[in-house]
Amino acid sequence: MISLKEILCALFGALGGAFAALFGGWSSGIITLIMFMCIDYVSGIMVAGVFKNSKKTDSGTLESRAGWKGLCRKGMTLIIVMIAFRLDLHLGTNYIRDAVIIGFCANEAISIIENAGLMGIPLPDALTKAIDILSKKSKE
Repeated sequence: MISLKEILCALFGALGGAFAALFGGWSSGIITLIMFMCIDYVSGIMVAGVFKNSKKTDSGTLESRAGWKGLCRKGMTLIIVMIAFRLDLHLGTNYIRDAVIIGFCANEAISIIENAGLMGIPLPDALTKAIDILSKKSKE
C-alpha cells in the first residue's frame, strides 16, 4: 500500500519538476533569483513589522495590501523569466533568460540593501551612492 508520505513526495516532485521545466531548469541563476526574492520579501516584512520604517505604507508598518502587492510583483518577475526562457527556445539562443535573471537579481540585491539601511545597518557610502544612482536611473 502506498503511504501518504510517498504520495506527497511524488506530488511535490512532479510540481517542482513542472515548475523547473517552465523556467528552463533549476540553474544557479533561477535558484539565486528565488533566494534573493525570498530574502527581499522577508527583510521587507522585518522593516515594516519590527522597525516600523517601511516606505511602502503611509504608516511605515505592516499592511497586508503592500505585502500582497510585493508578492504579485515577485510572481510577475517569475513570469517574465519564463517568457525570456520561451524566447530563448524560440530563437535558438541561450542568453536571454540569463540576462533577465541577472537584471532581476541586481534589482533584488538593491532592494535587500535598501531594507538593511532602513533597519539601521550602517552601509558604506560608496554602496549608498551606487544605490541612489541606480534608483534614479530606474525611475527615469
